[in-house]
Amino acid sequence: MEENTYALLKQNVQEIIDFIAAKNAIDAKNKLVVVSEQLDDLLDFSEDDADLIEISKYQVLLNQLQQKIVALNGHL
Repeated sequence: MEENTYALLKQNVQEIIDFIAAKNAIDAKNKLVVVSEQLDDLLDFSEDDADLIEISKYQVLLNQLQQKIVALNGHL
């Protein structure tokens, strides 16, 4: 997979983290949905083990961020 694909993923995940830090649960959730769809697409077309491992790391991170967003929603 291309390096710029991972750079874009990293940038998008950082945006989610920034939204959470700003207590902006709506935008964080919307961005999380977009990034999750991107990961699903990458997973569908990836055959390389290294790529699959990297994608799974992002999936775990997104799951953790989703829990943060749910917790944030509870405190709003």
